[in-house]
Amino acid sequence: MYNLTAVAGYQFRFGPEDPIYVLDILPVALGLAATASDQTLTLFDPSNLNHGPVKSIKLDHGSGTVATVYDPSESVICTTGENGAISVWDLRHDPLKAPAMKIQGSDVPLLSLATSSATNSLAAGTELANHQAAILIWDLRNPSSSSPKTTYADLHSDDVTELSYHPSRPSILLSGSTDGLINVSDTLIADEDETVIQAFNHGSVHHAGFLTDAEVYAASHDEKFAIYDMDESVVDKGGATLDLGDIREVVGCQYLADVVPKVNGAGAIIGAGSQDRDLFQLIHLSKGPSGWGLDKDAVVGLPGAHGQELVRSFCVFDEQQVVFTGGEDGCVKAWRPGS
Repeated sequence: MYNLTAVAGYQFRFGPEDPIYVLDILPVALGLAATASDQTLTLFDPSNLNHGPVKSIKLDHGSGTVATVYDPSESVICTTGENGAISVWDLRHDPLKAPAMKIQGSDVPLLSLATSSATNSLAAGTELANHQAAILIWDLRNPSSSSPKTTYADLHSDDVTELSYHPSRPSILLSGSTDGLINVSDTLIADEDETVIQAFNHGSVHHAGFLTDAEVYAASHDEKFAIYDMDESVVDKGGATLDLGDIREVVGCQYLADVVPKVNGAGAIIGAGSQDRDLFQLIHLSKGPSGWGLDKDAVVGLPGAHGQELVRSFCVFDEQQVVFTGGEDGCVKAWRPGS
């Protein structure tokens, strides 16, 4: 295992009765944005984390804040949460005055977000309420209307925990739920009964997304990991092309933090942690002649990690040889190869 060294960091201030968790870290053109459980959206200079925030915005979503990048080149971020409202923040301008756009999206909490700048679309997934969990889609070119252009009320029967747009076909939307289903839907099809073009039954979905144009990954809340192919001729009846089962047993960890597809399409990075060893690992998932697999000979370790607290989010910059992590200890850290 090749280890990195923590070279910089920032600690959100908190007291023993009110711990702050770093929820998401999101790279944008202006720097590194982070959301935290104290209802803040904070922008950092990634080359100088120790200096502290460049900007800090107070959010008003309540608990369970969710964030996603709408346009990384323009540093536009969307946030939502318990109150069902969606805020769009343009970090190039002064966000302290007001968000660039605000939509009162839902009367129930929103648990997931996905955006497509190519189609100006924003999708949100709701918590189960009144026996219904919905997917709501807005056209951001019409900010005066809080009504979604599309509502899917019957695709899932429980919390919609994950949403992701296809990397090259922006009308295709992946959704995952605690009902166990991963649905791949064509949002150009008006009839909700016909919109699902592929479905996989994975178990309660924690993370899911597109790995390639034709393949999706999924991780369940009980850490089961698998890859599925949307081509029905590859595996009959939606079966997995790679089924690792409980990834904790496969890689010797205690939890899976996230899966980050590589920008160049050459696989993905699985982030897995072990609190009892104060260790976080980055494991390369790649496809060879015999199919997908984990490259256990090229594991990158972050010794010390965030102590015995969970790592919630990470991002990798290969060209700059730096990794950023955010954890439940209230820290954002930068990691580089040792000298």
